[in-house]
Amino acid sequence: MRFAVLTLSLSFFIFFLNGSAGAQQNIVPIDPALERSFETLTARPRVQAALSYIEGNEPAYIREQIRLTEIPAPPFKEEKRAAYFLEQMKIRGLNDAYIDSEGNAIGIRPGNGDGPTFLISAHLDTVFPEGVDTTVELRNGRYYAPGIGDDTRGLAALLSIIDALNNSNIDTVGDIIFAANVGEEGRGDLRGIKALFRDFPEIDGFVSIDGVRLRRITTGGTGSRRFEFHFRGPGGHSFGAFGLASPIHAMGRAIAKIADIETPQFPKTTYTVGTVEGGTSVNSIAADAIFALDMRSNDKIELAKLEQKIKAAAMEAVEEENARWDNGEITVDFNLIGDRPVGKTQTSSPIVQAAALAFNEIGLELDQLSISSTDSNVPMSLGIPAITVAGGGNGGGAHSPDEWFTPTDSHEGPQTSFLIMLALVGIAEVIEPMLIERD
Repeated sequence: MRFAVLTLSLSFFIFFLNGSAGAQQNIVPIDPALERSFETLTARPRVQAALSYIEGNEPAYIREQIRLTEIPAPPFKEEKRAAYFLEQMKIRGLNDAYIDSEGNAIGIRPGNGDGPTFLISAHLDTVFPEGVDTTVELRNGRYYAPGIGDDTRGLAALLSIIDALNNSNIDTVGDIIFAANVGEEGRGDLRGIKALFRDFPEIDGFVSIDGVRLRRITTGGTGSRRFEFHFRGPGGHSFGAFGLASPIHAMGRAIAKIADIETPQFPKTTYTVGTVEGGTSVNSIAADAIFALDMRSNDKIELAKLEQKIKAAAMEAVEEENARWDNGEITVDFNLIGDRPVGKTQTSSPIVQAAALAFNEIGLELDQLSISSTDSNVPMSLGIPAITVAGGGNGGGAHSPDEWFTPTDSHEGPQTSFLIMLALVGIAEVIEPMLIERD
């Protein structure tokens, strides 16, 4: 009996050390046919060689990540980083790579002409305005710099994937579009990805590489509607013109009403008045006032209902302010400044299953299928299979000056995306694409 217990313990210890066996996910049900196809893929020597190449050359891509980080890419000013990335794609054999009208850097690797069209991207822009120092500093084993993880990590992973494809001489069935896109953050409003899906309506599937900590697959897109509510009135002297209705007072009434609106916890639906501005001086009745409002929901119907309620509250506030002074001169305009559509990719989709199988193969724990606001919102809303996964490594402080990154097992990020990509586009004369061509 003691021998049997010892044998069992030793077996368990070996199983635990093996890693991949212990990390088999149970969140995504896998179609047996897709699993067999994926096993055929990963058994190919060239695929294994490519995975080894990614791991062995990861230090070079960390250096590339640092170089990219130190090229500032403020919102709407991503040109320098885009130009550098374009140069890197051309060096890697994507000779027809170009910058499109929106500012995206795009390179296409054709397949054999019998498969789907697949887009894989990472975003160029950061949240940090022009003038922020993005010099990378190494302190206590961590690399610190604004934007080093979100999403410079994704850009470095893209370059690693392109090199792995070239180094392994793998010919794909489907076409692969590589893109470093603009406009993911803030008021960029996903303009880069919107342009890509406008210009390439033939895209059949999409993977966004974004951030660090590879522990989840984003399969849902939180939608958002952002407005500036602009209140206007005649304005005047605080004493001499007393009795005029005030845009600032109307705005205050509106914000108070909005703050009392209740939203459902599920589907999660939120709002906030993020900024306010207006007026000329402390001794003036304002001529205008503006607040910026962010509304979000995981459900497009709830998002539409919330927008209707908030606009109604603002109109009611204007009416009350005008009635208070009986002059009826205050107006409000609703100026849309952001529209991120709600979307979802079903768990049964081959793109989700390919990602789960890649997690298994690399030995990663899949903690959850998540919902957030990423570039994937756009294709999801169009009914195109899309997911977002992280670029690997560890990090924190995203969107703050103290953002940091460590390359702990960071090679697992590009390895995972590489396998997802190959499974979806297929390998010529080896496996058919998992990705289904849309009509």
